[in-house]
Amino acid sequence: MDILIGIKMKDKEKRLNILSEIINDNKIETQDELLKLMKEKGFNITQGTLSRDLRILKVSKISDGWNSYYYTISSSFNSDDFNINQYISDIKNGIVSMEFNGSIGVIKTRSGYAQSVCVALDTLKFPEILGTIAGDDTIFIVLREGSTKETLLDEFHQNFPKTK
Repeated sequence: MDILIGIKMKDKEKRLNILSEIINDNKIETQDELLKLMKEKGFNITQGTLSRDLRILKVSKISDGWNSYYYTISSSFNSDDFNINQYISDIKNGIVSMEFNGSIGVIKTRSGYAQSVCVALDTLKFPEILGTIAGDDTIFIVLREGSTKETLLDEFHQNFPKTK
């Protein structure tokens, strides 16, 4: 899993760098524009992935002083902020418990941690996980067909020893 995560993290880091360049070099008003420009750069991503990337980059919209708003990257973003260690830390420190009923699981997190744990799970792309939905302190998780909770829990225990 470490090699797979390393490869996917490099791809994500490259995607974030390209997205950052696009935002810094253009006056982008909509996510549709961003998706189109990312596709032109070879990144065919979904709106959900784009939204998560925008959160990671700390992107916001500011007024152009007239009638529209455009995307800008917060000056507090530092590319060093994006690293696998933060995702691992979010998982280790955020998860309180996990329970499954068939292929559907409920992950309880510390209050306010569900979003960051969910982003970490999605970013690290566990092969057993089909999808996640996060609230404030709860994540719903759906396993891929053929995957088992035991396999996922074993992977968690091996990679994140303090998770439940």
